Amino acid sequence: MATETKRRKLILGRARSWYKKYERPLSSLSLISGFVFDAATLKRVDLFWENFWIVVHLLGVAVCIILINRGERGEMDTKDPDRIHFWLVNALQFLFGGLLSVFLVFYFRSGALSVSWPFLLILVGAFVANESLKKNYARLVFQVAFFFVSLFSFAIFLVPVVFHTIGPTMFLASGGVSIVGLGVFLFILQRFNKEKFTRSARPILLLVLSIFLVINGLYFLKLIPPIPLSLKDADVFHSLVNNGPGNYTVLYEKQGFFGFLSWSDNVHLVLGSPLYVYSAVFSPTSLNIGINHEWQWYDEAGGVWVTKSKVPLSVFGGRDGGYKTYSMKTGLLAGKWRVNIETERGEVIGRLRFNIIPVSTEPILKKGIIS
Repeated sequence: MATETKRRKLILGRARSWYKKYERPLSSLSLISGFVFDAATLKRVDLFWENFWIVVHLLGVAVCIILINRGERGEMDTKDPDRIHFWLVNALQFLFGGLLSVFLVFYFRSGALSVSWPFLLILVGAFVANESLKKNYARLVFQVAFFFVSLFSFAIFLVPVVFHTIGPTMFLASGGVSIVGLGVFLFILQRFNKEKFTRSARPILLLVLSIFLVINGLYFLKLIPPIPLSLKDADVFHSLVNNGPGNYTVLYEKQGFFGFLSWSDNVHLVLGSPLYVYSAVFSPTSLNIGINHEWQWYDEAGGVWVTKSKVPLSVFGGRDGGYKTYSMKTGLLAGKWRVNIETERGEVIGRLRFNIIPVSTEPILKKGIIS
């Protein structure tokens, strides 16, 4: 029996040493593979299992933070695999990586990168920092800051899903939910180590307040993706015939083998002919909203985008492929165009770019079916 116990300790010791030696590449591989897996498997922000997965990770983070700081007086040893703190810090890093990966996937799908890049940059920065700043997980302030970012990012899309509406009121409610959730967690945390919590209370308060104000500022500047909405598909057509709800017959130009590499499509148009823009916008179940197709032409002389028309449309929630709708415009000018697919508040869900090249005869068109 003693020999068997000794052998098990030897195996565990070797495993711990091996993990410590290859910890960095293993951590990086886990982070990257986890992100790829999430991007491939996560479907909708309103599905139960997606949100249950996030809740489980948040609870795991909370438990790890409490255990790391329970009864501790000094800085922990994060380098010794024979210490429990080593494994708790690694678990905390893994859980935060999983959360940030999910948020990055969901938020990236929900807005135009050219508009929402500041908030997405924050998430990318946090994702990278989660890998490179592991030693900071020994600090309570750092742990709480990451936890609050995770809570707020989750509440921003969960609250609209629950109440079936979007807008400033729901965003402010999301902030309130995240503050209350953090308050409950901090109350529990200070019961386990009041001395350390008291020392860290002021910097925690200042950092949480800063994060709260920055995220609110980004929202009211319309720089946060309009999650839980997302653009599933969009395109420009020479002709569109409505055959019934979500079923269209379209005519379009073939862009060529390398067309998918271009920033915008070239549309050869007999000036005066109509042009159609189609979009499929996903909205969670029972979240029915209004959107706009904002047609803008680029004024080369002034160097500005000029809004030529704004077409209001309706979106009904719950469709996996998004709710399909379209707008039409005539009298288009030659040059650069873009159509912003946006909320009624002006948050850009997606953006379609194309160049109008005037021609005297209609180009050869292909026929397609959207269903």
